[in-house]
Amino acid sequence: MTRGAAGDAGLAATAVLTAVALIAFAGNSLLCRAALAWTGDGAAIGPVGFTAVRLLSGALALLPVAVRAGALRPAALRTRSGACALLVYAICFSVSYVTVPAGVGALLLFGAVQITMLVVARARGEAWTLARLVGLACASGGVLVLVGLPGAGDPVNPGGAALMIVAGIGWATYTLLGRSGAAPTLSTALNFAAAAPFALLCVLAAALLGEEWSGRGLLLAATSGAVTSGLGYAIWYAALRGHSRTSAAAVQLTVPLIAAAGGVVLLGERATPALAVAAVLILGGVGLTLARPRIAAR
Repeated sequence: MTRGAAGDAGLAATAVLTAVALIAFAGNSLLCRAALAWTGDGAAIGPVGFTAVRLLSGALALLPVAVRAGALRPAALRTRSGACALLVYAICFSVSYVTVPAGVGALLLFGAVQITMLVVARARGEAWTLARLVGLACASGGVLVLVGLPGAGDPVNPGGAALMIVAGIGWATYTLLGRSGAAPTLSTALNFAAAAPFALLCVLAAALLGEEWSGRGLLLAATSGAVTSGLGYAIWYAALRGHSRTSAAAVQLTVPLIAAAGGVVLLGERATPALAVAAVLILGGVGLTLARPRIAAR
């Protein structure tokens, strides 16, 4: 295979892995919202219980990977920075969605992710071309169109909003740490394994808080943990090898759009003109951000 063909294959692999990971991220939002806002006879599960089951099921699903690699050692688990970032993101994400509307929550989460990653990228010397800046502005505008500007309806709960911003910083940190990993699936498995003791504490906390766990809630949380989190994060770590910090931040702006489209297709929500406008802005903006500048021939 020639160098050009190898490069094209690498770009294609990155594109496929990125698309699958972003769909998984949107799936997490849909699963969490469904569990916490289920209107059958209340919530299907509380936010602390959702976090506990999500983390434990992710750890169990990926446990064979760590065991086969012989890497499941206490010393290795105690030094997992990614596990700390995962814990911060997971608990703040779930608790925030109790009080913050879904659309505003998506804006806060991915806005915090983007800002955090762009600041780090700039601090580490990544160049910002005009096309990249315009693309980021368009994609950000698309997210605003998609979720609506805060303040148009009921006031946003300040505590919930702050928690979602912290969740975004946690996820951005998790993503940045993943760019330096050489074994994405093993790294994800160890992060979840290191987070498991905290998840057990969440089980106790949920019991003390009187949270009820329905079969539906357990199924939604377990699916989020094993599939859209455990598997999805491993795929995202693999995709990150083909991204810069800036492009990794930009592509995640598509997640609110994917979640909205999933709501239309899977939950029977109504498609609106705003959704179409947001799709054009987000996808076009991300395309500009990912475009590599042409190098003039010498």
